[in-house]
Amino acid sequence: MGQGLDNVRRIYLEGIAGGNAREAVHAYTGHRYTQHSTGVADGAEGFLAFFEPFVARNPKRDIEIKRIFEDGPWVFCSAYQSLNNGAAQWVTMDMFHTDTSGLILEHWDTIAPYVADTASGEDMVGGAQAVDTSADSAANKSIVLEYTKQVRQEKNLTSLDQFVADDLIQHAAGIKAGRQGLSGWLGSAENGDYEMLFKLIGQGDFVVTYGKRHAKGADIAVFDLYRIADGKIAEHWMNEEPISPRESWGNSGKF
Repeated sequence: MGQGLDNVRRIYLEGIAGGNAREAVHAYTGHRYTQHSTGVADGAEGFLAFFEPFVARNPKRDIEIKRIFEDGPWVFCSAYQSLNNGAAQWVTMDMFHTDTSGLILEHWDTIAPYVADTASGEDMVGGAQAVDTSADSAANKSIVLEYTKQVRQEKNLTSLDQFVADDLIQHAAGIKAGRQGLSGWLGSAENGDYEMLFKLIGQGDFVVTYGKRHAKGADIAVFDLYRIADGKIAEHWMNEEPISPRESWGNSGKF
């Protein structure tokens, strides 16, 4: 485990779940903390202006990190949050960039309501958690990059079977099970257009992309998390958030 990954885990579990936001943000962030969660301003003080009231109004915070991995200075983390005995339930996916000491410099995220009744029947945050670090990270990132280009951006659904297992385990709330279910969603108006791949990182058998799609008149920031097995996408999670109007941002925006 690298220091950056450890710092991400700590800012989540000590700072947010543990309610020690002030101590955590000063301990685990670097000379700057550039923020892309649009409701949060840049810097340690922006973090505190958001999370100190958050902690106060949510005295019961059950936060579980479901998946976390690193790719050089980049760290990906996905968590499930149950607040005030389930009064609110959220799924978050976060990406962080860290300095050479592992201190956090920049943060991107999407936040979405937890959906219990998914189209596939699979739990939105369920499935594999442990990273197979023996898997070929570079090869798996290449598979996801080509899938994103050819299928997501170019909409070449005839090549779907080259990249996706027939029995794909689907965790995205609105997508039906298997390769067939994914194909139906990719060809629908609900999917729209995948307009930009902002970042792709991975470790072992896990690869995540962060980008922007446009569907039904809305711009959407989206993380797609993939687990690769036998050269194909075997499991898929998706977490997305509509991009709010520019005037509502507290920083430079989602990207």
